[in-house]
Amino acid sequence: MAEHNFIEIRGAREHNLKNIDISIPKNRLTVITGLSGSGKSSLAFDTVYAEGQRRYVESLSSYARQFLELMKKPDVDSIEGLSPAISIEQKTTSHNPRSTVGTVTEIYDYMRLLWARAGTPYSPATGLPIESQTVSQMVDRIAALPEGSRILLLAPIARGKKGEFKKEFENLQRQGYQRLKIDGAVYGIEELPELNKNQKHDIEVVVDRLVIKPGLESRLAQSTETALKLGDGLMFAEDVSSGSRITFSSKFACPVSGFTIEEIEPRLFSFNNPYGACPYCDGIGARLYMDPCLIVPNENLSMAQGAILPWYSRKHGFYNDTLESLCQYLGISMKTPWKDLPENAKNVILYGSGSEPVPMYYSRFVTHKPFEGVVNNLERRFMETDSQATRDEFAQYQSAAVCEHCGGKRLKPEVLAVTVNDKSIHDVTEMSAAESLAFFEGLHFTGQAAVIALPIVKEIRERLRFLVDVGLDYLTLERATATLSGGEAQRIRLATQIGAGLMGVLYILDEPSIGLHQRDNERLIATLERLRDLGNTVVVVEHDEDTIRAADFVVDMGPGAGEHGGHVIAAGTPAEVMATEGSVTADYLSGRR
Repeated sequence: MAEHNFIEIRGAREHNLKNIDISIPKNRLTVITGLSGSGKSSLAFDTVYAEGQRRYVESLSSYARQFLELMKKPDVDSIEGLSPAISIEQKTTSHNPRSTVGTVTEIYDYMRLLWARAGTPYSPATGLPIESQTVSQMVDRIAALPEGSRILLLAPIARGKKGEFKKEFENLQRQGYQRLKIDGAVYGIEELPELNKNQKHDIEVVVDRLVIKPGLESRLAQSTETALKLGDGLMFAEDVSSGSRITFSSKFACPVSGFTIEEIEPRLFSFNNPYGACPYCDGIGARLYMDPCLIVPNENLSMAQGAILPWYSRKHGFYNDTLESLCQYLGISMKTPWKDLPENAKNVILYGSGSEPVPMYYSRFVTHKPFEGVVNNLERRFMETDSQATRDEFAQYQSAAVCEHCGGKRLKPEVLAVTVNDKSIHDVTEMSAAESLAFFEGLHFTGQAAVIALPIVKEIRERLRFLVDVGLDYLTLERATATLSGGEAQRIRLATQIGAGLMGVLYILDEPSIGLHQRDNERLIATLERLRDLGNTVVVVEHDEDTIRAADFVVDMGPGAGEHGGHVIAAGTPAEVMATEGSVTADYLSGRR
């Protein structure tokens, strides 16, 4: 091989490395192995990766460099043949509650695009699909009705609303409209009935009366635009003889229930965007609440002994007087253990007396007003305070619970009403990676939807397949990244890197096989080989026998750990390393030990 086909390391002395020289082949899978503490990570991460990263950052403009951490130059004489380096270490990923497996792998971004462009919105009230239509689509549909049909174009201005509507009628008369349909009957504008303001009314303006015949399109288009403007995006075409009507909507709206959805955009499906996020939990899926179990942590104590911890810990006379007044009102003793108090008394103390006034006796005054309850008092003060110290103090009495409005789904109900193949976007994120891959592989689109959807679905399938290939087929896309183990987080990054499809990159991995089942380990090795076959150099710090045997090149560090390590004991193909005397790794690989 020509010299530039190797990463040439000369005189590496970082940490415990003993001035070593080593040539690592490029575009190959190299495993650096040896005892713990023998200098594997010092060679891979602290020397090769650190120098690759440092040189890359140094190549950027001085403006860009100020935002990036410049790594210190490792203790090495020279390294030649370096590529831009990416390290995939066993660090846990983001602890941000908004970060999920779907968002980190970018699968969710493609899903948002798919649901926005190919999803069908349904009305939660009727279960019927709701669609937005262009004026030309509406005109085509009306013009296609049987010739000679007598049609009224109606613009609804009130649907199931109480009132007399006198002002609206005067306004319509000034605009020149001649007929209105009120509660099913058509009236001339001069002879409108007196409406009962306490009853609900349906009022529609007759925008045009037509007889279907050829050449009607331009008049139809004008009347349709007028009707949509007047009806706020909604219009009815009613057959005079049969009374049947077709509903048209320029917005996403259910004609029966009036359920509307804004223009369907990808941002609507993001729980990290106020347009789509559940307004009650801000898209996190859980809410913090004051937990009675943390407010009263020890039920064996009485209130006099400090059963109600947040009020006792303040040693405040005001709170003591409040509790004594409550006890007097409820007919209980401050000295009775909390667990022995009647349930209704506990409820009043924790959640308040409702509208019932309670006499409160303080040293300087007496009040008679409803008691808000300890839980409500803490909730209110937590929301009202500007002091971070006070918020931190009250936070210790809080627990997280699933948001009762969205049920942990993070999104608004109208967003969940949009489906692809009868599944909302949340339904699919609840599936495991393997199940969602099967779902996307089973999708079929026709016509215009196919043109839009197929490239998006292709990207989603590929990324899901990478997740399955690295042994993460059991993870759901809604799983928070904060709950992943180090190995899972590392393999997610690995799947994301394969999805990026980069070439000519130096990837350095830290023991990716930790905690893996044998079957998954085989998948992982296949993934590493795939990364190599794309045209990348893959360097893995690893103890696993299968990974060592699968490598193109093995570097064995040793002979001992710490001060006794830092030497290259053997380097070459797995077969060459196995033949080396004095290598612990070779002894085990060859079966000598």
